[in-house]
Amino acid sequence: MIIVVGQFRLPVKRMDEARGAMARVMLATRAEAGCVQYNYAEDLLDPGLIRVSELWDSRAQLTAHLATPHMAQWVQERIALGLSERAISVYKADVGTAL
Repeated sequence: MIIVVGQFRLPVKRMDEARGAMARVMLATRAEAGCVQYNYAEDLLDPGLIRVSELWDSRAQLTAHLATPHMAQWVQERIALGLSERAISVYKADVGTAL
């Protein structure tokens, strides 16, 4: 299992526009082979701060995801939106158990 976590910041004044772009990439990614979860969430206490969480079956599938046309489009969109402070980490983990 591959876990991706992180965050990035978008200008608050661009959030309405950004939500549509983020929803498009989330829907396209969730349909990809190997995608278990793919989420963006705005921090309720820090407007414009977007939290990232992803689960993938394998590193190869994550790598394939990064080469998709919808990710190339999202890279261009997020640059145009003014994305900053991007910090993303990737971890390999065993399958978890419920608490």
